[in-house]
Amino acid sequence: MDGTHAGETVLVTGGTGYLAGWVMAGLLGRGYRVRTTVRSPGKAEQVRGAVSEQAGEAAAGAIEFAVADLLTDDGWDSAYAAVDYVLHTASPMPFNPGVDLIRTAREGTRRVLGAAARAGVKRAVLTSSGVAAGTGDPNTPATESAWTEPSGTPARVYPDSKILAEREAWDLAAQTGLELTAILPTFMQGPMLGAADRPGTVEIIRRLLAGAIPAVPNIGWNVVDVRDVAELHILAMTSPAAAGQRFLGSGSFLWYRDIARILRENLPDEAAKVPTRRMPDVVIKLLARVNPQMAMVRPDLGRKRLVDSSKARTQLDWHTRPTDQTIIDTATSLIAKNALSRHRD
Repeated sequence: MDGTHAGETVLVTGGTGYLAGWVMAGLLGRGYRVRTTVRSPGKAEQVRGAVSEQAGEAAAGAIEFAVADLLTDDGWDSAYAAVDYVLHTASPMPFNPGVDLIRTAREGTRRVLGAAARAGVKRAVLTSSGVAAGTGDPNTPATESAWTEPSGTPARVYPDSKILAEREAWDLAAQTGLELTAILPTFMQGPMLGAADRPGTVEIIRRLLAGAIPAVPNIGWNVVDVRDVAELHILAMTSPAAAGQRFLGSGSFLWYRDIARILRENLPDEAAKVPTRRMPDVVIKLLARVNPQMAMVRPDLGRKRLVDSSKARTQLDWHTRPTDQTIIDTATSLIAKNALSRHRD
């Protein structure tokens, strides 16, 4: 363990999250004290167990916990006692019944960063999303200078929640003087820590391996490894160059069919159910009328989005894993955790 940062405490919001686990493991490995927020005390052992897979039991056992919810004021000020930095990774997941995504994201951002400002932390790092830096032109690479306009449509409520939450963060930083950095990751893949029983971005690979889709749609993503995104958060937390900046975090663009091919070529036995056929575009268009997931990706049908992550690479010396390796590691993690049959499709 690197003891360079012994004595400095980092608050990571949303401790049960996919990204948060890797962030905490990275911080512990550098010698930071880590505190995280959970919505109930009963989640503590789940978080420690997940982080211990990467950081070891002794390090994970030192994680401190604060009970706080994005939709209530209770617990946030006390969570910041003796905290030096905050990494705000907590965010509502899409397609969660009964959750107002925009309200939760915006109010949560105000609570987390408002408490950070009152506590006088050295810097806050916000997990935004690559969707918040859209150019509107598929031929122009997205950069940090681009700001996506929210669509205001029900089908795009999740992207809108990320866009509006980041705007809320910058407004609050301007009002309070809080030193803020925003990380804008694209489509995160990579191994999961803890039980793989929550739907998320890795559901794409799980469904392919489980044979849950008959054909691959003409849709693609800018894939980035969750471990690399965690590293980007930690680099941005202390780098002088990161103050007041946005950083896109993206790897290579992969079509759905590319992901299917990588799985079949590298895991032939485990990927026996991965389809080889293409799904006609008209099927997605028809499904989008009744299926919220299909409605959200409908605008991206056949569209290759270009993302420029050179700012993070040059200013923060950030590096990414080969995208093929990320896909393979995601799949082997899901297989090892017996996740292929845990969900009903």
